[in-house]
Amino acid sequence: MIEEVYLAGGCLWGVQEFIRHVPGVVKTEAGRANGSSSSTTGPYDDYVECVKTCFDPSKTSIERLMTHLFEIIDPYSVDQQGADVGRKYRTGLYSTNTDHLTTAKSFIANREDADRITVEVLLLTNYVPSDAEHQDRLTRFPDDYCHIPTDLMKKYRSTEPN
Repeated sequence: MIEEVYLAGGCLWGVQEFIRHVPGVVKTEAGRANGSSSSTTGPYDDYVECVKTCFDPSKTSIERLMTHLFEIIDPYSVDQQGADVGRKYRTGLYSTNTDHLTTAKSFIANREDADRITVEVLLLTNYVPSDAEHQDRLTRFPDDYCHIPTDLMKKYRSTEPN
């Protein structure tokens, strides 16, 4: 059975492009989580940019997804990743599955730097898919801005089955 979590790591374009290539991830969708709006026309200042991540739990796990997320974020930064600044660029894992949340919290708590980490781990209360222009943006426009280093963006592409 496929499971889903919502990963936030700054601008969703780069997060989606990176996460979609991670082994065990079967589908991604750019969107917004935990805001008060139910549409893409705003206001939505309180949301967090995220990527709905559908994964096969027989091929990956919450711990592995958290490890991959931590590859592409600054886990100590508050409301900023790279040049992107604002509350919508905070980092986190969101889910309706409380086991996912417990596992993610444990992942953070077991790190030596746990007291410095600002990554949210919260129940998903609202999700709105982004408009089509934001879906798979860096697949369609690979030269667009991304805060994730190029070498990391390419890391898992070469391991995908043909």
